[in-house]
Amino acid sequence: MKNREKTILITGGAGFIGSHFVEYVFNHHPNWKIVVLDALTYAGHLRNIPEHVLKSKRFEFWYGNIADRALVFELVKNADIVVHMAAESHVARSLFDDLKFFETDVLGTQSVASAVVKCKDNLEVFVHISTSEVYGTAVEVPMSEMHPLNPTTPYASAKCAADRLVYSYIITYEIPGIILRPFNNYGPRQHLEKVIPRFIVRALKNKPLIIHGTGENTRDWTFVTDCCEAIDGVINAPKEKVIGQIFNIGTGKEVSIKEIAQFVKKFTDSSSPIQHISDRPGQVKRHISNNQKIQNIINWQPCISFEEGLKKTIEWYKKHPEWWEDMDWMLNLPYKTWNGHDFWL
Repeated sequence: MKNREKTILITGGAGFIGSHFVEYVFNHHPNWKIVVLDALTYAGHLRNIPEHVLKSKRFEFWYGNIADRALVFELVKNADIVVHMAAESHVARSLFDDLKFFETDVLGTQSVASAVVKCKDNLEVFVHISTSEVYGTAVEVPMSEMHPLNPTTPYASAKCAADRLVYSYIITYEIPGIILRPFNNYGPRQHLEKVIPRFIVRALKNKPLIIHGTGENTRDWTFVTDCCEAIDGVINAPKEKVIGQIFNIGTGKEVSIKEIAQFVKKFTDSSSPIQHISDRPGQVKRHISNNQKIQNIINWQPCISFEEGLKKTIEWYKKHPEWWEDMDWMLNLPYKTWNGHDFWL
């Protein structure tokens, strides 16, 4: 059953989590054809996908936007499984370019979901990748799928709208949908706009590790291959157990930004100072997942501890400077919020 021939469409498959999931599917499902639709914006690149996958007859790439409804429909029509990951995903960028986030994350999701409605009779499952950011700062811990939705940034609110849009289509149109809310992912091939790769590269250069505010705010950090395993587990679970459900993907443990900076310094043997600047608008103070639901239903739990995953990630960035050197300019660039205040990525 698990290894019969299928076609899986992955939107955003050239991005961070997307490319790792493409690699995971390629390695674990030798009879599956993988179709990727990606607009190849700044955070998505074909170099994220391993070369042997790109050259395989089992892999097909389409350069395009999820807003292209005709293209999306044709790709969904020929798929057995759809995993929707395409999104604008950086909190800081959403503070000054909010329209793009709503166009991509909300209207783009509606484009994909609409195609799923039209093709639902021939589709096994539609997996929508949401985010833990929809919860906002924890008001109860650990945070279960029933935690109130309190998005605090344009990115989070756009993803929350997409999350609820998909849920409404599950109820109204009875699409075979599943909503996944991953907590913060990290690992190789992550863009330097994200805090862990940014800290790593700055530490390798002995530059200051810049922290917004006190750095006491926490996140639940999940190594990207653990997240891929969870997504795959949901896809292949008995449909009566997962269709229409929402699942957190997290470790159930929290690590502060300040602790990450200290770990990165230690594991890179860096002389980088830790520098604190003013806090970022809309900052989430605390995130820690309750992952009991996904553990109980598909028997998934993370395998890689934060320190182990961080060491793996650091080693990758050490060995692949050619991957990130062209992003190096981002390490020293301030961004402006809508009211003209500078903040640093």
